[in-house]
Amino acid sequence: MSVRVRVLGPVGVVGPGGPATLVGARQRTLLALLALNAGTVVPCARLVDALWGDDPPRTAVRTLHSHVSRVRQALEACGLPGVLLTRDPGYLLGLPRDQVDAHRFEDAVREARACLDGGSPDRAAALLDEGLAWWRGDALADGAPDGWGRAEADRLTEIRLAATEDLWDARLHLDRHAEAVPELERLAAAHPTRERLVGLLMLALFHCGRHVDALDRYRRLSAHLADEFGVDPGSRVRELHAAILRGDLAVPDRTVATQLPARVGHFAGRVDELGALSRWLAEPSPETQVMVVRGSAGIGKTALVVRWAHEVAARFPDGIVFVDLRGHDPETALTPGEVLAHVLDALGLPRDRLPASAEQRTAVYRSLIHGRRTLVVLDNAGTADHVLPLVPNSANSRVLVTSRHRLAAVSAYHVVRHVELDALGPDDAHTLLARVLGRARVAAEPEATARLAELCGRIPIALRVAAARLSGRPRQPMAELVADLSDEGRLDALSVDGDTHSVRTVFASAYEVLSDPAARMFRLLGLHPSGNVSSWLAAAVTGDTHGRGRRGIDELAAAHLLSEVAVGRYRFHDLMRLYAVERAERDEEGAARDDAVGRLLDWYLAVASAANRVLDPARDRVVATPRQPPRELPFGTDPDEVLAFLDGERDNLVPVAGFALRHGHHRTVCQLAYLTSGYFESRGYADSRIAIHRLGLEAARRGADPVVEGLMHSGLGVALIAARRYEDALGELREALRLMAAAGDQRGVGHAYNNLAAALGELGRFDEAIVACEQAHAVHVANAHTLGAILALNNLGHLYARVGQPEQSLHHLRRGLRLARDANDRRLEAAIQHGIGETHRSTGTLDPALEAFAEALALRRGAGNRHYEARTLVEIGTTLIMAGRRAEAGKPLEEALTIAGELGDEHLADRARAELARLG
Repeated sequence: MSVRVRVLGPVGVVGPGGPATLVGARQRTLLALLALNAGTVVPCARLVDALWGDDPPRTAVRTLHSHVSRVRQALEACGLPGVLLTRDPGYLLGLPRDQVDAHRFEDAVREARACLDGGSPDRAAALLDEGLAWWRGDALADGAPDGWGRAEADRLTEIRLAATEDLWDARLHLDRHAEAVPELERLAAAHPTRERLVGLLMLALFHCGRHVDALDRYRRLSAHLADEFGVDPGSRVRELHAAILRGDLAVPDRTVATQLPARVGHFAGRVDELGALSRWLAEPSPETQVMVVRGSAGIGKTALVVRWAHEVAARFPDGIVFVDLRGHDPETALTPGEVLAHVLDALGLPRDRLPASAEQRTAVYRSLIHGRRTLVVLDNAGTADHVLPLVPNSANSRVLVTSRHRLAAVSAYHVVRHVELDALGPDDAHTLLARVLGRARVAAEPEATARLAELCGRIPIALRVAAARLSGRPRQPMAELVADLSDEGRLDALSVDGDTHSVRTVFASAYEVLSDPAARMFRLLGLHPSGNVSSWLAAAVTGDTHGRGRRGIDELAAAHLLSEVAVGRYRFHDLMRLYAVERAERDEEGAARDDAVGRLLDWYLAVASAANRVLDPARDRVVATPRQPPRELPFGTDPDEVLAFLDGERDNLVPVAGFALRHGHHRTVCQLAYLTSGYFESRGYADSRIAIHRLGLEAARRGADPVVEGLMHSGLGVALIAARRYEDALGELREALRLMAAAGDQRGVGHAYNNLAAALGELGRFDEAIVACEQAHAVHVANAHTLGAILALNNLGHLYARVGQPEQSLHHLRRGLRLARDANDRRLEAAIQHGIGETHRSTGTLDPALEAFAEALALRRGAGNRHYEARTLVEIGTTLIMAGRRAEAGKPLEEALTIAGELGDEHLADRARAELARLG
């Protein structure tokens, strides 16, 4: 059937009697928006918003009715009577979707993408050619859409551009590279920050033998993104750039990078729910980008979405992001800013480019997600604030949410689809038990199987726990377990959402057959505030060796009371942790629980102290005082080993500090904040660093200790500098200075001045920064604190270099270098040599610069500090290029790139790649 309504260009409609006469932009907009929702009632309120925006006239509704009447007359006059219908609460255009050009276009694009993903680029190209041919100009070109109407026009424009990228993707798969270059050049000039578009152009140029031009295109993209958004290109185009540098395009250009957890074993049922998710993905209206899967604890929300996401991963070639928001517990839930930090990290944003505020992070997220085809899975959302910042601004990406709540506020801003999960049906529950226990066993006891499923409430987690118990006793009749579970007098009902009486009974059945050490471990680990625990903590909290602790935690995992999420790391289901806490309250004396809380906090304190000695031994103003230190620590003296272990604990650090504060362990909170600073200095994560220092500040105030309060203000100020919130940092550091001066803490005063200088320098207030730095130096010299004096001289050297006074810069750096050598502080000696190299290079004296960088490199290699080793290698490569020694520059840059890759430092890796690109 021929198209009757056109909106992809000037708006028009043709009936049997010829074209309709539409008078005025609002009549054309009205018809277009009704056509884009053909077959669906559009409420009057939405039409008013689309025609007049946020400030409609008082007569808007009456004027709308008048426009509808005139459009209806125009449709009747062209031979289309009775198609514009009044339906409460608005109007409906009663035409099939295939009579609207936009719907035909979107259908062709969807089918083409399926062909492209399925390895049929020729068919995809034909469909995309056909779909793009419907366009005759801008969407609603002679209309005047406002509000959501303008957003709809923008959406269509975005789909058109993405479809154009798909078309050239398909053509490149058909080896039409020479044909692609001029058109992709034109498109990239019009859209210089679209990463996929530039990536396609780079591919085409490479295959035409224009390798240097391809690298130059990457350089221009990188510059545009840095200038406009302060971000680096995403991982896919970076990988392509690296492949071109190697002259090797073996890196596949449609790789799916995914953070999804492994699928849950023994999945059963949920056919209707899986179908609903797939229908959501295939919906003709891409504005429905949000799906919420809702249900009570233990009902299988995460298992469902993880399974489905694995099945459709190929539909999201730019990857899948998975974040557990921990929204079931307000005490441990991630903040919206922390959620955005996790997502941006997953999308490849270097940690040192993370904006300070949630609003800025949202803007960067939308710039990164724009044009990509990405699935963002938000597990355990607690509030709409977790979700709203992450709704994509383009039609290609989707957000899939699990929650115990309806998140109604999300629906106030976006069209949201919902899937409600209930208990499994009897047949599906039977299937799940059969998959764990074997068909023969359940077939032998059909009545007991059915009764067991009902006693578990047909809730997946309860079924798995019960089946795990039975699988460990293959000769036990199922009827015996059923009899045990039917003894309802033993336990009270568990107070959580849904019917969980039987769930609690199932948990008890698994718990009560544990060995005594494992049962005690289960109870005590439940006290952990986030439920994400290591085998090392499990040993410490029970006072055992790590070997015995591993045996206990393995027993808990075998009983499905804990899940192993990584080697040596385990997680409670939140419902299971609730049960563990209840058992601790029932089976442990108050003194024993308090002792376990102390052991838990002492373990974190001992770990933080040991890590601090490795990562930042000069940070010695706070000494850890664990009353019950653990028998063993999880790492030695290798900085990489320390950082890797703390990476696994990162999401626990703030909840544990909050837990310590609630239990009155004020000194422990402050010690944790201070001793984890070296980790945050190495890794970033400014949000967590700020949060733990705020908790430390509150603890110091409750403990009425002004010296420690000054330390916490100082630490918070440094954390804010790391987050590039320099004005906020000044306030904290000035308060630190006041408190430390009042307490006579001269060392603290000197450090506060040093940190003030850093914040002022970043604000471009160099004269004030230099004064503060000189004050820091004077205080440290008077106090005989050599390390502080060296730091001040190093900072003065950097500040004078930034204001164009290299002689003064080198004067202070050389003074600091002599002191660092006398103090045998290799770390500071290396930092100062690195600074000397930068200052020499800024004056064009390249040989002395290279000598200083070589000294810094040797010192950093000797200390095993690979991050700073790589930074110095990059500077050596850059300086060699400036000196015209290009043949020597590749080796240090390649070494830096290798180290950055091993450390996962994308920003440093990109710097190395950029310099390598200059070598051609």
